Amino acid sequence: MPRTPAPFAARPAHSRGRLYPEPEAPPRTPFERDRDRIIHSAAFRRLKHKTQVFVYHEGDHFRTRLTHSLEVAQIARSIARVIGLDEDLTEALALAHDLGHTPFGHAGERELDRLMQPHGGFDHNAQSLRIVTKLERRYAAFDGLNLTWETLEGLVKHNGPLIDRDGNAIGPYRERGLPAAIIEYNEAHDLALASFASAEAQAAALADDIAYNAHDMDDGLRAGLFEIIDLGDNPLAGPALADVLKTHPGLDRSRTIHETVRRVISAMVTDVLAESKKRLKQDNPPSSDALRQLSRPVISFSPQMVENNRVLQAFLSRSMYRHPRVMEIMERAQRVISDLFEAYMNDPKLLPEDWRDGTPIADQPRYARAVCDFLAGMTDRYALDQHKRLFDLGPLFR
Repeated sequence: MPRTPAPFAARPAHSRGRLYPEPEAPPRTPFERDRDRIIHSAAFRRLKHKTQVFVYHEGDHFRTRLTHSLEVAQIARSIARVIGLDEDLTEALALAHDLGHTPFGHAGERELDRLMQPHGGFDHNAQSLRIVTKLERRYAAFDGLNLTWETLEGLVKHNGPLIDRDGNAIGPYRERGLPAAIIEYNEAHDLALASFASAEAQAAALADDIAYNAHDMDDGLRAGLFEIIDLGDNPLAGPALADVLKTHPGLDRSRTIHETVRRVISAMVTDVLAESKKRLKQDNPPSSDALRQLSRPVISFSPQMVENNRVLQAFLSRSMYRHPRVMEIMERAQRVISDLFEAYMNDPKLLPEDWRDGTPIADQPRYARAVCDFLAGMTDRYALDQHKRLFDLGPLFR
């Protein structure tokens, strides 16, 4: 395994710095400090009680945003080590990638986005940026965590450029335009939105895909939403399951699930490493800045693995995300978000003063964003507790 950084790896000594200059703090590098600030943030702690698919009361063994982030960091760091990337920057990005998610997973995000449509909508990627640049208030000299340019760039652009060379929004923002939070911060600290992010950010994004698919499959099986035999025809999970059954005939269900999932993860990681090495050899970027200017990502799945992942995601969508049991809980969870939003919008006294920050209710866009920030930061448990306090109703349990 290479320990010498690759030519295209991020170099902490050459970081573009922080919005608010700070003295260095050896022996830690700037990227190590970023990772540590993320781990010690309040937003990171709250991930413990934010769910992926299942609401927190359904069991202690299902993934939360925190356990998912730790699993992403492990996979991302493994990829970075083999390719010769900066492991600390990769880990920081993996740990921070879900900071902006709402309670109740994607259902909560969809509902908050719907409610915020008159005021600019909601986007978890932009919310992550708001958290690390504004909403975390721990340091005397600045709001946010004052992370390095490289970490902020990777947080915003881990899935690719956000604008084209003419400044037009592309990708997920093509129809709606860039969120205001990204535009506002970029004006103060240019994140080069038209280029790709570092190889470290690309590795963290692929690690997220790997962990998300494999571990949702694991949770769905353990929750009984589908059976392991249902994966037999899947082009990614099927061969893994067949190998387990051949190698360990008669193995109990729990171990069969684990052995299958670990083989799926290994297959995806192996594919990323092979495809990425091939692309890096072809493109041969001499530096991290040169890598950013390429016309494609260099850390990538092969075309066949992209298709295999698509098929697995389609299976999970049918069998898990749209399972009647999950849909029923998520519909009730959306009601919690909606009820709380309307209550806070109609009565400012219900919103804690430190979240209002002096914003009058008459200034509807700013006040709505303050309500949105408060709601987005809630854990599942806190949102349910607040709903019960305000409405004397526990909607997920009736």
